[in-house]
Amino acid sequence: MNQQKLFDRARHVMPAAGFGNYDPEVIIREGRGARVWDEDNNEYIDYLIGSGPMILGHCHPEVVEALSEQLSRGTTFFAQNAHGIELAEEICRVVPCAEQMRYVSTGTEADMYAMRLARAFTHRDKILKFEGGYHGMSSEAQMSLAPDKLVNFPVPVADSAGIPESVRGEMLVAPYNDIDFVRALLAEQGSHVAGMIVEPFQRIIPPAPGFLEALREECDKYGVILIFDEVVTGFRFAYGGVQSLYGVTPDLCTLGKLIGGGLPLAAVAGKADIMSHFDKAKVAADRFVMQIGTLSGNPLAAVAGLKTLEILRRPGQYERLYEIGNTLMEGIRDRLGAAGHEVQVVGHPTLFDVVFTSESVENYRDWLHGTRNQAVEFHAQLKGRNILKGLGKFYISLALTEDDISQTLESVTEAANNLG
Repeated sequence: MNQQKLFDRARHVMPAAGFGNYDPEVIIREGRGARVWDEDNNEYIDYLIGSGPMILGHCHPEVVEALSEQLSRGTTFFAQNAHGIELAEEICRVVPCAEQMRYVSTGTEADMYAMRLARAFTHRDKILKFEGGYHGMSSEAQMSLAPDKLVNFPVPVADSAGIPESVRGEMLVAPYNDIDFVRALLAEQGSHVAGMIVEPFQRIIPPAPGFLEALREECDKYGVILIFDEVVTGFRFAYGGVQSLYGVTPDLCTLGKLIGGGLPLAAVAGKADIMSHFDKAKVAADRFVMQIGTLSGNPLAAVAGLKTLEILRRPGQYERLYEIGNTLMEGIRDRLGAAGHEVQVVGHPTLFDVVFTSESVENYRDWLHGTRNQAVEFHAQLKGRNILKGLGKFYISLALTEDDISQTLESVTEAANNLG
């Protein structure tokens, strides 16, 4: 069907004519491997990959086969299923903090429950997060995610209407990678802080050497629950997540995207004594955390996740992912530099983006002070050359071929030479 006609139809039934995720004028019909086609049959090399979960590429034949087999047996039951139990066993086997886990359907839910568990366990109310950190759509998470107005820390800024003023009073905000500020803040308010939630690799910004280790020490010192949001990084950076790669173990972590193999599935995992607050038989009534989800742990998502993790365990998978990412990071940096643009290619071989600045990028404000209009134009230039990516990130998949990489770098060269 014609894409413009579909967009016109969407305008009548959806606010802003879309799902709220991506440019609503891009309407994808299908995906195969590292490529997608829109409703007008335009073909793109896909670095959006569903906002991260399609690390194997679209319609991986083994995942499709596993899903087809389960489809003939049922799509969801609300009751438990063997595939969900098996996937939970594998997650608990390899994720360092995961003694037990509980499924939800989205990363937003996982982060919300992790913060709620921290409050139930500590009997404290305040949550500390880092400016620019993305933790879903809950009221707590929508504090200082992407503020245009920069205020003094630790005051939060609400990113959305509809959030009660009382929520701001329970949130503290710190600059990412600034351990001195965290230490000073906890010295003043640590006895009131239930949990510290952090992306161990914040969006595209790596942790400074020793930063995560210092967060662990400070949380131990004040009895604060350390939560790693690994919805994006879990099983992407390494099998077992960033915590297994960096050797820093949180009290709780959240997982999503990859563990469902492209279907709705997420989880909160952590130490058994904290997770026991989901078990009404083990805690006092006023410390029980209720958690119910119609689709939590559904068998389709579980079999897709199991097959995805099985493939990632095979020899050479992460080495290949890193090789692809490093080639692209270096090539993009060189081509933009050759065209006279001052840039930093910030991130990790499995996810990264271009920041138009000559300065190092260590936190949200460094990223924000990059030349945003050039970043937006670069994104548009790539889209016009059939490279699909999010405005803030290239996601790398194992489906990318040498031809995909070459075509991408050719498009980057053309885009670089046409940037204002």
